[in-house]
Amino acid sequence: MHLVDGFGRRVDYLRLSVTDRCNFRCVYCMAEEMTFAPKNEVLSLEEIHRLASIFVSLGVKKIRLTGGEPLVRHNFIWLVRRLGALPRVTQLAITTNGALLRKHVTALKEAGVSRLNISLDSLDDATFTHLTRFGKIAEVLDGLAAAKETGFSIRLNSVILKGINDHETLALVDFARANGCDIAFIEEMPLGGLARDRAGESIRNDTLYTQINAHYRLSPLDYTSGGPARYYRLPDDSIRVGFISPHSHNFCSSCNRVRLTASGRLLLCLGNEHSLDLREPLRTGASDQQLRECIIDALRLKPERHTFNHSEEPQILRFMNSTGG
Repeated sequence: MHLVDGFGRRVDYLRLSVTDRCNFRCVYCMAEEMTFAPKNEVLSLEEIHRLASIFVSLGVKKIRLTGGEPLVRHNFIWLVRRLGALPRVTQLAITTNGALLRKHVTALKEAGVSRLNISLDSLDDATFTHLTRFGKIAEVLDGLAAAKETGFSIRLNSVILKGINDHETLALVDFARANGCDIAFIEEMPLGGLARDRAGESIRNDTLYTQINAHYRLSPLDYTSGGPARYYRLPDDSIRVGFISPHSHNFCSSCNRVRLTASGRLLLCLGNEHSLDLREPLRTGASDQQLRECIIDALRLKPERHTFNHSEEPQILRFMNSTGG
């Protein structure tokens, strides 16, 4: 059985948020003062596992665990072990800010996680703290070192903002080279009402590509990690440089993913509000088959494309942490 939307796109990738809470408050993701979902509205780990199992029975092969920061979720490793044991899952990955990785890398590896995406927007301590508000770069770098020692495949994720960290683009590529990690530059997603000049600070990836290509001759690759990144090879290194560009290079025609929020909302598109509440039927006695039918029917609501626009205020006021990063 496969999940196919109304435009013939096959969905085999589930981004699964386990919490909307985070130990950082990144300026492009969250407000400094946040109100989080009440505990009774957040899916239990058992509920998350049940829904994930149903998605796998519908043809999902890749699961990425997100948040908020997934590693702050109590008993998170219990869930990871069970997801790692699901048949037909070819890739179990996690997106994390890295600050808590040192404590968990061995358990994550043993549970079946193969790939980590670690957010790293700056190598400068002061700039890093400004961007994350609460983050300490030393903890993230220590977590990255632990992940490397444990043998994970790692991609760094960087959001570049004009006048804040745009002078570090090449330094971040060089850091990725030195550490044997892939790196992806992500255009800021216009979600949530953030009190900052988002339009003035946003940078298109075309600009970053030009900067990097002027220094390193980039060669396009056919490689895909199962997500929206377009990858390039450096002439003298095996690492990949990726660009996730919802504004400048729309990738909706090849979208293969849906998101399940920590509160049980199935989001069918990052840039639209088309969604289905799975928590209510889950908690009112729906069978697995009834939940499968709900999910299959919901795919008909998946829109053809998002409507992000750099020059406009966001029409979607949910923050990225409640969306699932």
